[in-house]
Amino acid sequence: MKDILKIGKYELGSRLIVGSGKYKDFQTTKEATLVSGSELITVAVRRLNITNPDQENLRDTFAGTNVKFLPNSAGCVTAEEAITTFRLTREATGIDLIKLEVIGDTQKTLYPDVLETIKACEILSKEGFTIMAYTSDDPIMAKRLEDAGAHAIMPLAAPIGSGLGIQNPYNIVFIREAVRVPVIVDAGIGCASDAAYAMELGADGVLTNTAIAQAQNPMMMAEAMKHAVIAGRMSYLSGRIPKKPYATASSPINGLIQF
Repeated sequence: MKDILKIGKYELGSRLIVGSGKYKDFQTTKEATLVSGSELITVAVRRLNITNPDQENLRDTFAGTNVKFLPNSAGCVTAEEAITTFRLTREATGIDLIKLEVIGDTQKTLYPDVLETIKACEILSKEGFTIMAYTSDDPIMAKRLEDAGAHAIMPLAAPIGSGLGIQNPYNIVFIREAVRVPVIVDAGIGCASDAAYAMELGADGVLTNTAIAQAQNPMMMAEAMKHAVIAGRMSYLSGRIPKKPYATASSPINGLIQF
């Protein structure tokens, strides 16, 4: 039975989401995305051309594939900017599945302004958008975003592009327990083991961009991420053994020959 990820009205066969930034060109972006098996790729509306036919166009690059675009509001610092960005994007492309992010610190951490994100989420959800909301690893704010209409919660693992991996694993678990919508670990993934760990903690999916795009071999890393997410998900669903402070023999001791 296929393990489907459901986000609002959308269904995805892969639990890995990838980004489109930091690649050397659109063709490499496409090749790495296809190798990853991802069916969803984020697109920074303010930075990448997805509508102008007179310029190199990412939509043309992915024509004929099963990869959907996930417009994001990267670069927006207020709710109003994000709302306007997505209204214009839907008008131009018809896409209503979005990644909502409003950045509070644009200089150092790129941490989200969650209060502005909630404000935007409340309005966009009423306008019929399917919202995946980027946020801090705070379970209280995660619940408030769900209440504001978010269809998926996307807590950061670490600062965007840092490659530090999951810094607060318990918070990911707390968020998973706090909300009913999918939890997609986003930002800070550095390697395949980070992605597997996120899935083993109970995340419903992983989003990564820099770890693939800036790897020495993006294609190999894309494939590694694909298998890591699948393995992590299987490990979580299978139910790990409890941790114990002392050894437990794996072979029976009954019937041992006595000397």
